[in-house]
Amino acid sequence: MLDWNQCAAVEHDPEVVSGSWVFKGTRVPVKALFENLEDGASITDFVVWFPGVTREQAEAVLGHAEKSLLAA
Repeated sequence: MLDWNQCAAVEHDPEVVSGSWVFKGTRVPVKALFENLEDGASITDFVVWFPGVTREQAEAVLGHAEKSLLAA
C-alpha cells in the first residue's frame, strides 16, 4: 500500500473530498490521475483538464508510486 504521507504533492483533509488524497491546493483526487492515464490520457491531457494540478505534481505522484512499487 502506498504511503501518500511521503509525497509532498498531495494532501488529505477529512473535510475535503471526504478525506481522499488530493493534489495539494486542489480538490482533484489523486486517483483521478491514475483513472485518466488508464483510459489513455497523457499527463499533458490531465493537467489541461484539471488546471489546478501542475505537471510537476502529476510527475511527483507517478514517481512516488513507482518508488513504492520498486520498494515492494
